[in-house]
Amino acid sequence: MEYNFFATIARMKYINRWALMRNTREENLSEHSLDVSMIAHALCIIGNVRYDKNLDADYAAVTGLYHDASEIITGDMPTPIKYYNQDIKEAYKSIEERANKKLLGQLPDDIRSAYVDIFFKTDEKKYEWRLVKAADKLSALIKCMEEEKTGNREFVKAKETISKAVEKLGEELPEVKDFVKEFIPSFEKTLDELN
Repeated sequence: MEYNFFATIARMKYINRWALMRNTREENLSEHSLDVSMIAHALCIIGNVRYDKNLDADYAAVTGLYHDASEIITGDMPTPIKYYNQDIKEAYKSIEERANKKLLGQLPDDIRSAYVDIFFKTDEKKYEWRLVKAADKLSALIKCMEEEKTGNREFVKAKETISKAVEKLGEELPEVKDFVKEFIPSFEKTLDELN
């Protein structure tokens, strides 16, 4: 029997983000997912080392890799539309859930259950899911910073909005506050300044 899961997941590279914005460099879903994965992993490590938590950093990293996989089926809906009102937000969540179920249906029965917790939030891993969502916001902030650094003013308003959201997350999640303070400023540097 053949299964389409990984061939479908590999199509993330064809889904471009920020469709309504003029980009100096396009970002695809694969790139974004890698960034979210690395940031989510780091947030869990910070939580474990500095705040004596027992977070599953590997789980967060893998969840970050797949967190937007449903967009292979749904496409990347722009945030202003996705969150325009509660009805649209709920309808889109339902569509995402169906898309995730369709993706999971492309796996063999004997390994499918290992992926369910990655695609669907569980109470047991609720905090890790919050950190993945925070990593998603941090990735968006970094994208805005990178675009702004090239002189693209298209992302100025998005950066303001996302910065406020990240600041609010930092009030709730100390890992985010630490990451912002210690790592985000480096994204404004040039390659020579990083060396």
